[in-house]
Amino acid sequence: MQFPTDELIEDLIQRTQDHLNRVEKLKELSAERLNKKPAPESWSVLECIEHLNRYGDFYIPEFKRRIEKAPRNPSPVFKSGWLGNYFAKSMLPKEKLNKMNTFKSMNPGGSNLDKSVLEKFTRQQKQLLQLLEQARKVNLQKTKTNISISKWIKLRLGDTFRVVVYHNFRHVVQAEKVVKGAVAITA
Repeated sequence: MQFPTDELIEDLIQRTQDHLNRVEKLKELSAERLNKKPAPESWSVLECIEHLNRYGDFYIPEFKRRIEKAPRNPSPVFKSGWLGNYFAKSMLPKEKLNKMNTFKSMNPGGSNLDKSVLEKFTRQQKQLLQLLEQARKVNLQKTKTNISISKWIKLRLGDTFRVVVYHNFRHVVQAEKVVKGAVAITA
């Protein structure tokens, strides 16, 4: 899959800004509502967002490190790798959210969380926006990143950005569905 580099970065920036706007609305809810689970095995709103924060703790420094070391030779076109494209597409939510297992270290289930989770997410997303702007100056195809699930697999920077932004979207949508479910349960 190929993308004009500027269009890809612009799309990821717009999606990230949308995630920020959606989480801003969640800040209006009470801590009780944000911690309510639609079912015992489900995640609360704060658990959905904390899950993203844990991935942000890995990827934000990884992006920063790779962009700082990358040669300044952007390409007008980004060609996705087959594995990176597969991972990115698998992160997008479907009509019926396809369940995926998460690593224990990334699973916030049962955590004692407060609204600071939303603030951390906001900070991380603002950092991500800055990194996406900086990425305009590097080659998204030739610059490789580590990924959180394996130290042996590296993806193209453009694919890793797609995976992270799409994963964020997946769980922001999940958090919004939890709010709707929590409303239906308490009404």
